[in-house]
Amino acid sequence: MRFVRVALAVPLMRFFDYLMPAEMNLQVGCRVLVPFGSQKRVGIVVALPNESELPAAQLKQVIAQLDNKSLFSETLWKLLQWSASYYQSPLGEALFQALPVKLRQGESAVEKAKILLKPTALGEQALNDGHLMRAKKQLEALQELGAAPQLKADCVIPSHILSALKNKGLIEEIAQPTEAKTWLQQVGTQALVNTDNRLTLNKQQALAMTQLHFHQGFGAFLLEGVTGSGKTEIYLQLIEETLKKGRQVLVLVPEIGLTPQTVQRFKARFNVPIDVLHSNLNDTQRLSVWLRAKSAQSAIVIGTRSALFTQFVDLGLIILDEEHDASFKQQEGWRYHARDLAVVYAKMLGIPVVMGSATPSLESLNNVQNGKYQHIQLTQRAGLANAVRQQVIDLKKQRVHNGLSDGLLTKMAHHLQQGNQVLLFLNRRGFAPVLLCHECGWICECRHCEKPYTYHQQQQILRCHHCHGQRTIPQQCEACGSTHLMTTGLGTEQLEETLRERFPQYHITRIDRDSTARKGKLEAHLQDIQCGKSQILIGTQMLAKGHHFPNVTLVALVNVDSALFSLDFRAEERLAQLYVQVAGRAGRAEKQGEVLLQTHYPEHPLLQSLLSGGYGEFAKQALLLRQNMGLPPFSAQALFKAQSRHNVEAEQALQEVAEYFYQQQIAGLQILGPMPAPHSKKAGQFRWQLLLQHSSRQGLQQALTAFHHQQFNALNKVRWSLDVDPLELG
Repeated sequence: MRFVRVALAVPLMRFFDYLMPAEMNLQVGCRVLVPFGSQKRVGIVVALPNESELPAAQLKQVIAQLDNKSLFSETLWKLLQWSASYYQSPLGEALFQALPVKLRQGESAVEKAKILLKPTALGEQALNDGHLMRAKKQLEALQELGAAPQLKADCVIPSHILSALKNKGLIEEIAQPTEAKTWLQQVGTQALVNTDNRLTLNKQQALAMTQLHFHQGFGAFLLEGVTGSGKTEIYLQLIEETLKKGRQVLVLVPEIGLTPQTVQRFKARFNVPIDVLHSNLNDTQRLSVWLRAKSAQSAIVIGTRSALFTQFVDLGLIILDEEHDASFKQQEGWRYHARDLAVVYAKMLGIPVVMGSATPSLESLNNVQNGKYQHIQLTQRAGLANAVRQQVIDLKKQRVHNGLSDGLLTKMAHHLQQGNQVLLFLNRRGFAPVLLCHECGWICECRHCEKPYTYHQQQQILRCHHCHGQRTIPQQCEACGSTHLMTTGLGTEQLEETLRERFPQYHITRIDRDSTARKGKLEAHLQDIQCGKSQILIGTQMLAKGHHFPNVTLVALVNVDSALFSLDFRAEERLAQLYVQVAGRAGRAEKQGEVLLQTHYPEHPLLQSLLSGGYGEFAKQALLLRQNMGLPPFSAQALFKAQSRHNVEAEQALQEVAEYFYQQQIAGLQILGPMPAPHSKKAGQFRWQLLLQHSSRQGLQQALTAFHHQQFNALNKVRWSLDVDPLELG
């Protein structure tokens, strides 16, 4: 009797035992198809035990073996086990999230033969005898394939036309044997690098490069460089050295918006196969990238956080750009942080990991102080770029037109008349955040979230930015019946409308989630900006980082006051990072850049320390304050969240958890809550949270591991989650 222990993609901290049929020869890391209740599920083998806790008569048999060997390298398997344990997540969830969707669904992990489409003898005849004169589209498709046979995967001819030609016997599919050439074989004698666009490093860059190049084995490097200091050029030259050794490279970027520009620059520099992984790829494309990296067909993989789990044959370097960015943290299911896991992974592999940022996270700066990371600083802008001029505009002393002060409008006119571009930052999309009644003050709220709807004028709709629900605009007040409804507050749409009236002679581009929703729109907008077609740019956070706009000489932050008085202890750090990142868009070439910040609170200590001492001085003060208050990174946190359609149920579930930890009497453990979440209702669900904090990371981990061995009745009635090292307390 042979047993197999399987992990499934279910939110349970346990495995499931099955019987292994005699003809199967399974290994740890293989996928199997197993019965689970009334369903059939794909599982991953985690052990081959000699016995099971359950009698063999109660166990079901594995239905099918899907792989002949493990899908995971030994190091990646170790990383995923460590990660599931640290983030207190079921191993099954971690293993499945690390695989492309197609593999989770049971598709083959062996690269399929490529299918070539070409005309048959009958098809060749039809091209000459006018057989398809009445079917113009089919004739054009047949002519295209006749001129050059195409791979089915890359063919852009509509599928219904291909089906019609195939049914008539005019085209055929020929399987091409797959010869997976490694990237080194594909490059052959060709030069790895295009040296035409390689830049000469300045003294600071050269010193940084020397330190990175001559380092052997594992090393965690924090590359802190002011915006425009040439961090990307250091990445490129370091990658070149890694490729010369025949090794692969992984580059992680925080958001899809940064990938087109990064990929363009990398492809211009390197003559090697480069693959990209981000949320706009379909499942087939993602599997294809995974297979190419696993068989060493790709030299460089550039992607967002989940690209960390791409399999490589010989990974030699990990680069993580904008390391401070919150989008490296997964917010659903297995809540890992890609930056922290990248460091653990690099240590396991014995390779360097370089984390770059103009505004490093306080966690990373604390790791520098503790000697865990090596600190490399670039304080000068590369090339001829000058340091930007900074100015605060006190809104209390200015006339304001829809969020724009007289001072800002005057500065804009000056920069535009010089033939330069202007960028306005406002982190609030839509036309206005509130629709209200002028007579009685009624506010139009989403009944599922109890938060005001945002008014979107272009689509003539009200949209909730919390649950994404929407409704038509009411004609009258639902409280008093008045028809005098008005909007209040400022969004990017309203800013765009105001500027069109004020500067009709200039073209405006707005970049936010609404204007870039359609595929290719973001790239098109960025192209317009680069070509100088747009003179005024309006953007949310999407436009704040990573982009290079050489003709932008004025950057203005329209409204940051709400971030100065937030309940979240990380809000000030985020605002400081945002300010520096946005300011970095100004004056990237030889032109002098200028940054304006509009506020009602110019005397606020955060703004004062930022403007006088820069981000470094702010970070120093912020770390000291966090240490005095015992907040991360000087303590470890775990956040329990519960939600239910019944407010009492969510509260009671977390009250039960809190009572359990009180009973344990764990020295040094702080228990805060349960309390309503900052967004206490979302999509009809009431949300509560419970925060645990401990001065020792190990102490908190031990308490959480023991928690999972207990049974909690109230928790079973609600949806709940546990987030270790949370970034968002909401």
